[in-house]
Amino acid sequence: MSLDKPDVLFARPLYSYSLDEVAGFCSAHKLWEAEDENVLLARIARTCRAAVTRAVFTEAWMDRLPELGIIAVCGVGYEGVDVEAATKRGILVTNTPDVLTEEVADYGVALLLAAARRIVAGDRYVRQGRWPKEGAMAYGQRFHGKRLGVLGLGRIGMAIARRCEAFGMEIGYHNRNQRNDVSHSYFEDAVALGNWADYFIVITPGGEGTRHLVDAAVMNAIGPEGILVNVGRGPTVDDEALVLALREGRLGMAALDVFADEPNAPEDFFALEDKLILQPHQASATHDTRRAMSQLCMDNVRAFLDGSKPLTLVPESE
Repeated sequence: MSLDKPDVLFARPLYSYSLDEVAGFCSAHKLWEAEDENVLLARIARTCRAAVTRAVFTEAWMDRLPELGIIAVCGVGYEGVDVEAATKRGILVTNTPDVLTEEVADYGVALLLAAARRIVAGDRYVRQGRWPKEGAMAYGQRFHGKRLGVLGLGRIGMAIARRCEAFGMEIGYHNRNQRNDVSHSYFEDAVALGNWADYFIVITPGGEGTRHLVDAAVMNAIGPEGILVNVGRGPTVDDEALVLALREGRLGMAALDVFADEPNAPEDFFALEDKLILQPHQASATHDTRRAMSQLCMDNVRAFLDGSKPLTLVPESE
């Protein structure tokens, strides 16, 4: 430990930014650079009170760091952290909500628009030299005035709804609980929402509670003219069911920014290029937002080390 800087364990890098930019106040121990993670954890076991991750933080790591008091997640989703295990040990968990809301909402609508108007397919059509040989490509679908089903009407879901209302869309949603602060139509389950909606966007949290929530029944409900977009968490959509639904024409199109086994995407997806848009989990990937996420993450750490309440505790830590 530095004489004047507290030890902080970093399980993964803070995106593309130098740690010195946002974490100059601490002595950073980079787990991904350690030749032997056990040696590093043993060396800082009695002095490390804070840890930072972008995804996973295991109970085994908590056991190796008995003085740990906070796990700061650089991102909104924190299903990779065993919050129950952390709570039992008196460890706080924070995330970085709000700072990425607008970017993710922009991206979700962009994917939906790209799918409806076949923008990615059009780019390929021109590049492959098909336009002069085959003439006009297949038509897309109208975007304005459609019905949008939002699965997960939280911060980001609301931001998506606002944008789509500007396109004259009617908004429906399904949440675990009906909201009393919106006038949008509420549906009791995802199938009912899919039956009503023309387009369907997923922006739910991760975890076992939402795993495969979008299954074959939901895809059948969305239908052969419908579009499914996922900017939430990969495991929420059943990959095998999605491949079959697209192949068999039971679902019109899909666009995915998230996957169950990132950075790997199922190989069966690659042959569906006319019906499936794939993106490398970059909905929040702007310089401004990633810097703000990194800064908020470290502000939480600094507040804790200074004896103050962290700024954005997850609900389980409140």
